[in-house]
Amino acid sequence: MSANIPQANIRNFCIIAHIDHGKSTLADRMLEITQTVSRRQMRSQLMDMLDLEREHGITIKAKAVRMTYESLDREKFQLNLIDTPGHVDFSYEVSRALAACEGAVLLVDASQGIEAQTIANTYMAMELDLEIIPVVNKIDMATARTEAVIGEISEILGYDEPDILAISAKTGDGVLDVLEAIRDRIPPPPGARSKSLRALVFDSSYDPHRGVMAYVRVVDGSVSAHDSIHLSGTKKHGEALEVGIFSPEFTPVDSLFPGEVGYIGTGLKDVHDCPVGDTIIKSGDVSSNALPGYKPAKPMVFAGFYTEDPGDYYGLRSALEKLRLSDSALVFTPEDSGALGFGFRVGFLGLLHMGIVRERLEREYDLALVTTNPSVQYRVETVDGETIEVDGPGNMPDRNRIAEVREPWADLSIVAPSEYIGAVMELVRQSRGEHGTIEYLEPKRVLLTFKTPLSELLIDFFDRLKSVSRGYASMDYSVSEYRLTDVVRIDILVNGNVVDALSTVANRTNSQKIGRELAQRLRKLIPRQMFQVAVQAAIDGKIIARETVPAVRKDVLAKCYGGDVTRKRKLLERQREGKKRMKRLGNVEIPQEAFTAVLGR
Repeated sequence: MSANIPQANIRNFCIIAHIDHGKSTLADRMLEITQTVSRRQMRSQLMDMLDLEREHGITIKAKAVRMTYESLDREKFQLNLIDTPGHVDFSYEVSRALAACEGAVLLVDASQGIEAQTIANTYMAMELDLEIIPVVNKIDMATARTEAVIGEISEILGYDEPDILAISAKTGDGVLDVLEAIRDRIPPPPGARSKSLRALVFDSSYDPHRGVMAYVRVVDGSVSAHDSIHLSGTKKHGEALEVGIFSPEFTPVDSLFPGEVGYIGTGLKDVHDCPVGDTIIKSGDVSSNALPGYKPAKPMVFAGFYTEDPGDYYGLRSALEKLRLSDSALVFTPEDSGALGFGFRVGFLGLLHMGIVRERLEREYDLALVTTNPSVQYRVETVDGETIEVDGPGNMPDRNRIAEVREPWADLSIVAPSEYIGAVMELVRQSRGEHGTIEYLEPKRVLLTFKTPLSELLIDFFDRLKSVSRGYASMDYSVSEYRLTDVVRIDILVNGNVVDALSTVANRTNSQKIGRELAQRLRKLIPRQMFQVAVQAAIDGKIIARETVPAVRKDVLAKCYGGDVTRKRKLLERQREGKKRMKRLGNVEIPQEAFTAVLGR
């Protein structure tokens, strides 16, 4: 084995936790203790490579690193850490990391206790039969409730209190105990070197010289540089131009063996030729069975991306293609708008995913973007019996062609202080949600479960939840089913013309409120013309809201000194007729700033 470490001494694990519970800090301390990174190279949040990750304080992409750990009895172990994100939008990244491991370190903040995402990730790990090491972090904080949180973990998740470790990742106190627990509790990976190669692709990136870099966990056999390889799913052939490990940079090695985590430079030029969950085998080897892999990531939120300068369209297309090389969950198709020109309909895992992608496009590729209202994907059955997926208002069929519409519903979990139960339940009721169960995690904290339309969670639900709970509530959700719904398309008309970029799909119960709000916002943003401009919201051709942008008034009487009053009346009448003619023939130019203000997120 690599570095003369036997397979029995390999441990593959990940760290799962809620946002800001200390995953990246714990990974830093582990890298320091194992001397994987020198003191000169060390910096905080070393595993968070993207600037956005460091600025937002969150992990976006799962990453891997190999550490060589010498235990207290002087025995060497190979520890392969796959770091995971904590936000609900990136739960797909967590599931991929868990499937490549035999164990997980469950990290819980000593001051905040168990959060909704903590419970969701723990159940995900349990379903995969992983060995879980519960750890309470931040015990050095003045607000730490270490004993209470240990009792909470024991009662809710069923772990014995002596098995729950208490540490401070910031100071390093107790981190050595975590490494010893990884060594003692997590089993070594299965697999046989004598068998044919089978390597699970758990992530990928793109390198202009080495092609698609497949991040793999070797299950059976071995792979070396210059081996001919084959992907079971896509039937693509390639050559292992380079084989290596993460330290955490790409570090070439001679070979990868069973149980090891590393990368293969495949030489392939399209990341979709090497999808996440595929199995890499040796070319010509027909005896290897493909590994189970993963369910493909399914985008849940869709929005239109357009450039403020129409000339940047090809730049946006190139940027999206490059981002897709490192983000397999990102999907996009071309679309056009009469108001905004040519752009793309882009699918995301959630609103945070959408925000991160937009920020990366604007920063890394210097693009000024306009983003349309986000929408979920509806299932529409037409009167002809055809079922179609509709991810935006522009694709919604005419009303007379629709037999029924189904929308996605989510299982929603909220952890909050017990004093805010009423406020949280009222918020969910306003969002068309259904109440489920109430479970007390401790005397002053509860776990509430609901069923809620996914569309209601998209815009500002999380912000409103934080507001009604004074910032103490956390949430997690997963799409569970599709239900019948009554949705309508709200069209916005400016001077009688439909502005397709501002159209949106909404439930009929709150459609009038949404249409009225859009019309009111546009009235303030559209520049005044020489004639009155009507801003209207309509459903199926029926006007449900109207606002008026007043005309710019020119003082035509300024040069009229004295004289008969009829002269003044004639001038005003002529002006009135001119304004009517302009209103009938004139076009209202809506500035890009107005779209950005109305649609910007």
